[in-house]
Amino acid sequence: MIDHAHDLESVRGATERLLTAAAKMDNAGVTESSRLPGWSRGHVLAHLSRNADALVNVLRGRPMYPSAETRDADIERDAPRPLDVQLADLRDSAERFQEVGTAPADWSRTVELRNGVTDSASRVPFRRWAEVELHHVDLGIGYELEDLPDEFTRREIDFLTERFRGHPDVPALVIEEDGGRRIPTGGEGEPPLVVSGRRADLLGWLAGRRDGSALTVHGGTLPSLPPL
Repeated sequence: MIDHAHDLESVRGATERLLTAAAKMDNAGVTESSRLPGWSRGHVLAHLSRNADALVNVLRGRPMYPSAETRDADIERDAPRPLDVQLADLRDSAERFQEVGTAPADWSRTVELRNGVTDSASRVPFRRWAEVELHHVDLGIGYELEDLPDEFTRREIDFLTERFRGHPDVPALVIEEDGGRRIPTGGEGEPPLVVSGRRADLLGWLAGRRDGSALTVHGGTLPSLPPL
């Protein structure tokens, strides 16, 4: 069972780690390239702020973004801002998310995200946790997949394997963690490919952050995964 209150506290902790780390940059560092193609670090920070507000919209029953074009334009508008403005916006938007998240609500209700995707309201805090943790890594300022909390890494692997389960563009797979846990995902087929490795490397591949070269594949070659 998803514990949204626990996940809200995890979001708070992850946000504080990100704010503390990002505060060590300077204005020039904000303009440098992130690990995401075509995005500066300012783009990543701006996206995180606007995503917090978008998830507030979701929890309040409003469209996540007015449109895809508006989402992209807002990120482009906010990306060049100096570091102090970026950090203040990130902190303020994070507090708005926490405020809505701690208000009395029916957490079993279904909410709508982007592109018609629906989910339980109770999983929205975990989705935000994933945004903060993975984009902290994307900034390229010393926080790596290996530094992610163990609980988050395990749960995000579960989330992504669930997302790819039954996907027509993904062959039958078994994800095998270095601790021995095995998770089926992908489409149908026998026998499935077995992809094994460290949790950080498995998460990196599933989340599109690593090429999978550190993984071991039994029964074939490592497939390309569709974008998230």
